[in-house]
Amino acid sequence: MTEEVTQDAFLGGKLHLCQPKGGYRAGLDSVLLAASVPAVAGQRVLDLGCGVGAVALCLGARVPGLSLTGVEIQPRYADLARRNGGERFEVVTSDIFDLPVDLRQRQFDHVLANPPYFDRDAGKAAKDRGRETALGETAPIGDWVKIAAKRLAPKGIAHFIHRVERLPDILASMSQRLGSIEVLPVSPRPGRACELVIVRARKGGRAAFRMHPPLILHDGARHLRDGDSYMREVKAVLRDGAALKF
Repeated sequence: MTEEVTQDAFLGGKLHLCQPKGGYRAGLDSVLLAASVPAVAGQRVLDLGCGVGAVALCLGARVPGLSLTGVEIQPRYADLARRNGGERFEVVTSDIFDLPVDLRQRQFDHVLANPPYFDRDAGKAAKDRGRETALGETAPIGDWVKIAAKRLAPKGIAHFIHRVERLPDILASMSQRLGSIEVLPVSPRPGRACELVIVRARKGGRAAFRMHPPLILHDGARHLRDGDSYMREVKAVLRDGAALKF
């Protein structure tokens, strides 16, 4: 039986992605991470755990001329990523911790990762296997940082998005391998606690640590009306494919 998929618009319709109707579906996190990457044409990009390719392809839609590679452990998601990206997106079906020799011999200017968010020692697994693989942590976040650092070229940049409570673990791992660390907290509304962080760090970087003012997603203290209430900067990212600068 053929799995049901939907075709979903991203970046105001500039990009359309096929995704499983059930299971894990890319959304806001992927778009924000892609928007935060200061890539330029000609650079090489590696997306670890790429799913259907949302992060890499959102980035590629904003910055033409990139060499895009993704690694995805689940064959059905990897197949959709190939379908979504076509010839512009090389997709390798593999565990990121057991990469093919060819990929281990290559270096990249940017390595992107949206790792599983949830520690399953402290929560219940999702019923859908694909969703659980995408969301349930099976390897420490430090291992993801280690793999990203190995695949970076000198002065290359690692980019992560994760839950704010995992920030101490990410920083501890990055401090051993990367420098020039920057953190952008993400808050749903003014006055609300931050829930996500975007973290980036440079291989061989020596700049001081920077904590940026939070990115506020929605206008107003609470939802008051139908339709979206995204802040102007966020709306430009989501609807127009704009860069998120920090």
